[in-house]
Amino acid sequence: MTKEEKLEIVKKFGSNDKDSGKTEVQIALITKRINDLTSHFDSHKKDHHSRRGLMMLVGKRRRLLDYLMKKDISRYREIIKELNIRK
Repeated sequence: MTKEEKLEIVKKFGSNDKDSGKTEVQIALITKRINDLTSHFDSHKKDHHSRRGLMMLVGKRRRLLDYLMKKDISRYREIIKELNIRK
């Protein structure tokens, strides 16, 4: 992920262009990394070390989504719809 892509995600989901700590921004950044890794595995099927990293990212995103669901269900539903995450 390039700096420009990251800045674009922070601007889109954060309250300003430096708000990278907001839960929605963190979820969006992790989702971008997950999507990049998923496409990586199409050509590198036996890369099990990176697959472990992918599973850790999926778990971290799940925990952040659970936290957001407990705190504010409307923000949770909005981010799920925006990022096309199942559930």
